[in-house]
Amino acid sequence: MRTTRLLISLFFIVLGMGFAGEASAQTAATAQSPQSTTAPVDEESSGSLLTVVLSGGWIGFLIILLLLFLSIGAMALAVEHMMTIRENVLMPPGLADQVRTHLVSGDLPSADKACRAEPSFLAFVLQAALAETDGGWPAVEKALEDATAEQAARLFRKIEYLSVIGNIAPMIGLLGTVTGMIFAFQEVAATQGAARAAGLAEGIYTALITTVGGLIVAIPSLAGFAVFRNRVDQLVAETAYVSLRAIGPLKRLRGGRQPAAASPGAAPPSAGPPSDGGR
Repeated sequence: MRTTRLLISLFFIVLGMGFAGEASAQTAATAQSPQSTTAPVDEESSGSLLTVVLSGGWIGFLIILLLLFLSIGAMALAVEHMMTIRENVLMPPGLADQVRTHLVSGDLPSADKACRAEPSFLAFVLQAALAETDGGWPAVEKALEDATAEQAARLFRKIEYLSVIGNIAPMIGLLGTVTGMIFAFQEVAATQGAARAAGLAEGIYTALITTVGGLIVAIPSLAGFAVFRNRVDQLVAETAYVSLRAIGPLKRLRGGRQPAAASPGAAPPSAGPPSDGGR
């Protein structure tokens, strides 16, 4: 939780430092313009970030816009995961103790009612286990394992989108770079090698902007995915332990019922030996 917040804070700090650097560079270029005879060229080459992005043409602009949407989506997913993938949300406090208390007293309906009152990861697992009480402890334990695996897979699918964004963003940025390089060499071919090096350099650094944008989106996304994946692993393990402990009385309860149910059937065999002895 704290690690994710730190990563997001660092992400915004890096962006802020980038924009601050752009602003300071532009201010320095403006301050030096009265003393330089090449001020128009320097001012054009040290334009703002928006100017650099727009200079890549409509293809570069569309790619940067797509990366912007991906960054917004990654940020929204990170915030949603921070709010939902928490111990208090997945394992409501007191639920396991309530279920255990009801099972100790043999009140299965009350235990199921307590789970329905607080829908969550833990409640779903406990409900699945309580539904198989008639099949004995092996069926209860199997239902518990299956429900835990199902809910864990659902959580992993939920955070998988951060990994998808982290893998797609660099490729989208690379697509913009390759497109810019194609346009740069197309200019060389059109001018039969007479294109100025300054013009080619401008096209190349403009194309590289998309790669930088893709990496800025991908790095925090993959870092957030790693943090949430470890968090899900931890919470799944804790849920499995807590749920198994909560239904522990059910195992003893079933063990106490089985001998009581089998005692009437044991009477006929016990009456058999006297009859044989009479013979």
